[in-house]
Amino acid sequence: MDIADLIARARNGSPRATGRLLSLVEGERRDEVLAAIDPAPVSEIRVVGITGPPGAGKSTTIAALVGAYRERGRRVGVLAVDPSSPFSGGALLGDRIRMTAHIDDSDVLIRSVASRGHLGGLAAAVPAAIRLLQAICYDEVLLETVGVGQSEIEIAAIADPTVVILNPGTGDAVQAAKAGLLEVADIVVVNKADRDGAEQTVRDLRAETDVPIVKLAAARGDGVAELVAAIDAHHRRDSRHRRLARAAR
Repeated sequence: MDIADLIARARNGSPRATGRLLSLVEGERRDEVLAAIDPAPVSEIRVVGITGPPGAGKSTTIAALVGAYRERGRRVGVLAVDPSSPFSGGALLGDRIRMTAHIDDSDVLIRSVASRGHLGGLAAAVPAAIRLLQAICYDEVLLETVGVGQSEIEIAAIADPTVVILNPGTGDAVQAAKAGLLEVADIVVVNKADRDGAEQTVRDLRAETDVPIVKLAAARGDGVAELVAAIDAHHRRDSRHRRLARAAR
């Protein structure tokens, strides 16, 4: 099956065709796939970056967002960028395991993308994968990074908004400020906000940043509507010209 046929099948909702195209984008045939995509995107796509320290609850938050967007009838792609194995070069499946509630939904794509030694947290194939998902009529892409290295800088160049997820009472707020995480944050989420120390963490963050801060207990679903509203509000403030400029980088 040639690339044009795969694109047609993917637009009609074939998960196998979409998976095959993403594999090609990750490999040596990336340029062939991009050349076959219509120059004018079928639809505008929103890329929401999710980053934060390990254990902050990024994947749980993404699963909650997927559920919220599916309730709106949106097609959602999840790209979880994992560190490559030094032996196999393959992406870990931990993020996909945490999102099994959506595994049988044909309008939800969950894909682990190996960073394959790329110095930052984002795989080199990610921008191409986003272009592909836009061309085959996805509405939202949730992009999760490994949360270390230069991933925060890279995600800010691709995504809008960038959502930084932190936990209460662990010193995450101070460490995030020192690491420069808050500099790229458009929205900050204090996850596991039902734990002790959440209010103090919010106060600490307000002293460091003026971006919206959302309290969330992702595992329980508390605060998900508020996070979706914050993402929507940020997107409305952003201009289409700026989004197109970022997409062309």
